Amino acid sequence: MCLACRGSKLLCGLSYCPIIVRAMISIRAKSIPRTKHIYGSSPPSVFVGRYGYPKVFAGPSAPPQVGDTRIYDMPESWVNRSLEEIFSYRFSLITGRRKVDVRDPNDKLVMTLQEIAMASRPADVELVLKKAPSPRITFDGHLPPQGPIAPLEDIVLGGNVHVNPHVEKAYYDTDLKASNAVLMLYSRGVPVTSIQKILSVGGLGLKRLRRLVPTRWSITAVDDMISKELIRRIRSLPMISEYLVFVRRYLKNLFIAILAPRPWSFEWMEGWFPQTTWNPSGLRPEIMGDYEGFRGRRTYPEIGGCYYASRLAVAEYLTRIGRQATAVLIREIYPGFYFPIGVWFVRENIRELFKSSPLRFDEIREAMDYLSGITRIDFGGWIKASVLLRRLMEEQDLLRWCHG
Repeated sequence: MCLACRGSKLLCGLSYCPIIVRAMISIRAKSIPRTKHIYGSSPPSVFVGRYGYPKVFAGPSAPPQVGDTRIYDMPESWVNRSLEEIFSYRFSLITGRRKVDVRDPNDKLVMTLQEIAMASRPADVELVLKKAPSPRITFDGHLPPQGPIAPLEDIVLGGNVHVNPHVEKAYYDTDLKASNAVLMLYSRGVPVTSIQKILSVGGLGLKRLRRLVPTRWSITAVDDMISKELIRRIRSLPMISEYLVFVRRYLKNLFIAILAPRPWSFEWMEGWFPQTTWNPSGLRPEIMGDYEGFRGRRTYPEIGGCYYASRLAVAEYLTRIGRQATAVLIREIYPGFYFPIGVWFVRENIRELFKSSPLRFDEIREAMDYLSGITRIDFGGWIKASVLLRRLMEEQDLLRWCHG
């Protein structure tokens, strides 16, 4: 149940997620300033909540320091850092928030959030809070850990905000659809996480349709929009000529990618061991996954935002090498990985995975034999849980039979 829910659907019937609450209680910020005035440089960082939609909590985040704070909210730069470093960055960000109507573009806070989100450099801000921030960090399965939060009284920008010209063009082009704006910014080299922030604060799309988008929704939406466009192009590319296997180990996680010389299809699977985030008291590893065929899928995958984050990373790699393939991705999560830290973790690790040199095989069974010595879960369990691995094996057996 926890693996299917991941703290967002509350399938256990409670009004809160016990796993996330446990994580929140176990980590406390040590040196949060007990003041109602915070002056610092936002990385930039903004937050839009989802509860109570269309009236949600929203606000900026900043550490109580001025300077180059980009690393505090730049997941693209976290991939080879320790959890302690990442928590330290997130602990330092203080979020001031108040309720806003997602449909009100003239709200002063909304307009300020748009300025901050579009900034290409840290933006100096002064947060006037109604009370001192509480010393704790919040965890979420979709978002990076969030630092101390306090009700926001007022916000003042400390100077001119530097904006990327491509971002500025997309913001002022109110006849440009949000999906086209996202793709344009991506093609111009704007980081995915920056695009997610701009979409979240209602900075993209047709004028009459612009809305604040809850941060967790904007993350998945951008991953989905970009990967769909890349996959549209990939479908017309020639196929790879052999089986490619990539392996990466990082922070009690094992990531595996199997690329097969077949038309585009995609599968993402996760195996959570006992004493991990979404299998805290289980007796055995639990596997869950989703897949799509050549034409994609129309329903939201049960496995959630990690599906789209990993699909984007695969599509980027295939676009880079100019080839088409069937992609099966596997993730094993080992005991001790307790904290939900966001789908960025998957996206950036799969991107890093594809920077390594692959192992090459002529047949799928050779690749599986190799991986059976890599995974801690018996590889037969992965085959049983997978749709595409079984399909690849059946196709290979059929080809052998046809060739006598």
